[in-house]
Amino acid sequence: MDVRTYRKGATSSPHHLASQSGLDILKDGGNAVEACVGMAATLAVVYPHMTGLGGDGFWMVSEPDGSVHAIHACGAAASAVSVDFYKDRGHKTIPWRGPLAALTPAGTVSGWQEALDATGSKLSLSRILRDAIHYAQEGVEVTAGGAETAASKDSELKDVSGYADVFRPGARPLSKGSLLKQPALARTLKRLCEAGLRDIYEGELAKDIAADLARAGSPLTAADLASQRAERLAPLTVRVREGELFNTGPPTQGMTSLLILALFDRFEPASPDSFAHIHTLVEATKQAFIRYKEVGLGDPAYMATNAQTQLDDSEQLQRLGERIALDKALPWPHVSEPGDTTWFGAADADGRVVSAIQSTYFEFGSGVVLPETGITWQNRGTSFSLHEDGWNALKPRRKPFHTLNPALARLNDGRTLAYGTMGGEGQPQTQAAIFTRYARYGIPLEDAIAAPRWLLGRTWGERSVSLKLEGRFPSDLCDDLHTAGHDVEIVKDFSTVMGHAGAVCRHSDGTVEAASDPRSDGSALAW
Repeated sequence: MDVRTYRKGATSSPHHLASQSGLDILKDGGNAVEACVGMAATLAVVYPHMTGLGGDGFWMVSEPDGSVHAIHACGAAASAVSVDFYKDRGHKTIPWRGPLAALTPAGTVSGWQEALDATGSKLSLSRILRDAIHYAQEGVEVTAGGAETAASKDSELKDVSGYADVFRPGARPLSKGSLLKQPALARTLKRLCEAGLRDIYEGELAKDIAADLARAGSPLTAADLASQRAERLAPLTVRVREGELFNTGPPTQGMTSLLILALFDRFEPASPDSFAHIHTLVEATKQAFIRYKEVGLGDPAYMATNAQTQLDDSEQLQRLGERIALDKALPWPHVSEPGDTTWFGAADADGRVVSAIQSTYFEFGSGVVLPETGITWQNRGTSFSLHEDGWNALKPRRKPFHTLNPALARLNDGRTLAYGTMGGEGQPQTQAAIFTRYARYGIPLEDAIAAPRWLLGRTWGERSVSLKLEGRFPSDLCDDLHTAGHDVEIVKDFSTVMGHAGAVCRHSDGTVEAASDPRSDGSALAW
């Protein structure tokens, strides 16, 4: 789109109805935060396999006055859980599905409240959540991606408490084009409008949630719900030649995303999507992933080092950079973290730019759907290990490690870029691809997102830790990467394995642009 044409605002999300919800909120006088809350709520209804009120979320907000703040809306492990809690029930690992996988409170709605409080809301909750209520009550057409996910995960979800009542109409998985109605979720959204967002944690709505969780067999209690609070925090930041980068701190992998680009900044690949460009970013990714395991990236209360210190340590960056060979790949045994997610963003006429991300972790989370409220509960806590100590070991009230991380950049020429993607540990890799293509090489935003992508490591449901390349890359480039020692695997063009990315950019003259991933069901809109 011609960025000079649009000045009042822009939105991007992985579902076109959510993008439209956000744009309509901007047109009705709302700001970018209100637009993102509206998109978040609509995504919870129209993209239930990826996100929902029962998940977690993180925000990065650039204010018109130049300040940038992060919002962490993530739940900690229930007070009643421990390593022995699961071992006494015969489990060597935390189950991925079912009520025992629902062990952390849902932080998403607390993040909405914190974001609105931080910015100031012009519109009523009933207006912000209007579209989400409508789609939940009247129904929404199931997308091809949603149907494919429902079918592929049906065997492990169909018998989970409450799942079939909502997502297996007619005792069959959701099908493309069918109408999905969620009346209980519509009532829940209406109750939030009437009683306020905090009601999901401490009010009558919280009582219903706690009762449903208990009946399902979850270890979460009313006290765990009431303890949930979002936090407004300073973001992590690092400077590269194109400008200043921002991301969320622990327990997210925001440090990893920034470290990849800080390491890449030390090199001079001549052209985009060349061997040097991709190889250097992949090798920087390996060093960043190794480092996050070394520092025990996760709940900051359990970390022995400070994440910002890692990014400020120029000597360490020098050492890590020296480990990157320009012609040879480091062997790669690392096992990645899975996860499915929705990124969305908005910019408004006041100069505010928002990058936000929320998720229920695996597709449909734990699979537990609460009958009274229609909420699908996350399984983020299944990332904990059942070791007594060590990285991400399960402890009561400990926050799990999150792959979620929304990115934001302030470029030297005055542009403010919000960008991100779903895809577990593919997130920092796709962020790096988008940022370098757009900011360093000047590739248009839409082309930077649509261009062929790569992914180092396994995805949810796959054991391979290969370097996956979309088939649109030239064969000689793939050969060169293989010759350098990369375990190259070619996947289909526009593969959903590569995530659903998006971006919104506000230029120094007030014009805006937005882009959405052709791999998703989304759209980018501006006015």
